[in-house]
Amino acid sequence: MEPSSRPTGQRTVDRRDGPYGEVVLRERSGPDGEIHEIIANGCFLMDTSDGRSERRLLDAAYEALDGRPAPSVLIGGLGVGFSLARAAAEPAWSRIAVVEREQAIIEWHMSGPLRRISDAALADPRTVILHTDLVDHVHNASDTYDALCLDIDNGPDWTVTEDNGNLYSPDGLAACARRLTPGGVLAVWSAKPSADFEESLRNAGFSGVRTEEIRVARGVPDVVHLAVRPA
Repeated sequence: MEPSSRPTGQRTVDRRDGPYGEVVLRERSGPDGEIHEIIANGCFLMDTSDGRSERRLLDAAYEALDGRPAPSVLIGGLGVGFSLARAAAEPAWSRIAVVEREQAIIEWHMSGPLRRISDAALADPRTVILHTDLVDHVHNASDTYDALCLDIDNGPDWTVTEDNGNLYSPDGLAACARRLTPGGVLAVWSAKPSADFEESLRNAGFSGVRTEEIRVARGVPDVVHLAVRPA
């Protein structure tokens, strides 16, 4: 989620103060048009310059389900919409739920400049947007999913807010396992690999723990941590 190039001609499109701090949408010029980026509490989250690792988050989870019929997926974090758009492009997903706690980000997709990425996916009848905190959702919801694809931080070792750290703790991983069907897949995006997080996944009872690197435009690979809830 680090910027892929040095910003040029940058301007602030919108800035909001909310219950989790400040969230900002910025726009800058890129070689193929305008690039939008999301900043939370001064921390760069993601931009629209690439998106291949956010798409791979969904593809890797789907592949790990090994042909399970009509699987459901929960996407943690709407972001700039790449993961949602990728999910909607796969007809096999039967249900696509997206948890996003920032009302501003939802509005940037519903009626703002990020509509160009997510418009078709939001109109897909399989898609539902849940305006809530992901940590609260995995702990308190009753729904289960075949895949959880989580991308709300720069990784388990670099969280946007302190409370997000619970998601990667033993308590949080146990809650994630409860939201998964037997044999379901947990996929977590990160800006860098974390051996400690891999160990946490194993200690939480997940199997098939592995980390996949994805080359991105800026040169430093992003990663997806993958783990399976035992059947």
